[in-house]
Amino acid sequence: MRDLDDLFATLSKSTFRTGFKLNSKDMAYLQQKGLSTVLDHAEDFIQSRLAAAIIENDGKQTPMRGHPVFVAQHATACCCRGCLQKWHHIPQGRALTLAEQAYIVVVLEKWLREKVNEA
Repeated sequence: MRDLDDLFATLSKSTFRTGFKLNSKDMAYLQQKGLSTVLDHAEDFIQSRLAAAIIENDGKQTPMRGHPVFVAQHATACCCRGCLQKWHHIPQGRALTLAEQAYIVVVLEKWLREKVNEA
């Protein structure tokens, strides 16, 4: 797991990662449901899509759009176990710990907050 300032500085240098933006539908959903509820969804997505030791469709389990959390996952490299290893130094091949799952939610929260504040 990485220091958030270091992580976001590194992410800001990636053309791919910085290309992800919340569209108007995502922003409306976030404003309607509230950040707290959206982060509850994030916890569920992380637990159900990323936490297992082996994921058959790793690299394809997170849609590119359809929910603000999905966009945030791609923007912050929290979308698959390969990206988690490369960008966050969280090893593949074992289940995520509760602390690692919480860390991912914190990363997503930071990105979502930044996007809300920019709007």
